[in-house]
Amino acid sequence: MKKVLCIASLILIAIVDANAQQYKIITSVESIVPGGIGRSRLVDGKEDKDFKEFTSEQTAEDNTRNKSKRGEIRVKNFEETKLLNFYNIAGIRFQNIAANDAVVSSKLTAMATEGWELVFVTSAVEADSGEGDGQGIFITRYIFKRD
Repeated sequence: MKKVLCIASLILIAIVDANAQQYKIITSVESIVPGGIGRSRLVDGKEDKDFKEFTSEQTAEDNTRNKSKRGEIRVKNFEETKLLNFYNIAGIRFQNIAANDAVVSSKLTAMATEGWELVFVTSAVEADSGEGDGQGIFITRYIFKRD
């Protein structure tokens, strides 16, 4: 009986370990353009892409490149959730930031309900680079995994 339980346990562990993990990235792009004229969105790509199709290997002897077109990389099937801009005409708008937090929290909760585990968050800012620029975004990537 012990042998049967041991073998069954090993088989179960092997099956669980054989399942690959999936990763998914959700990106929020929030405008920091003065005057509130930018666009802010939460983006969720709904297509899978195989990176191998767009990857080339280069060596000193053979300088061949992957000839795939940029258009083949583009994802046309995605979900776009509107967010509010950080600024309006009067300046920074904290109410908009709180509203965006509520929308992003709702998305993160939905992802968790679907079995996704938030494993990493990274963010960056491209801000006004000087006089006359007037451009800027705050981008956050939420990286999820599930078994």
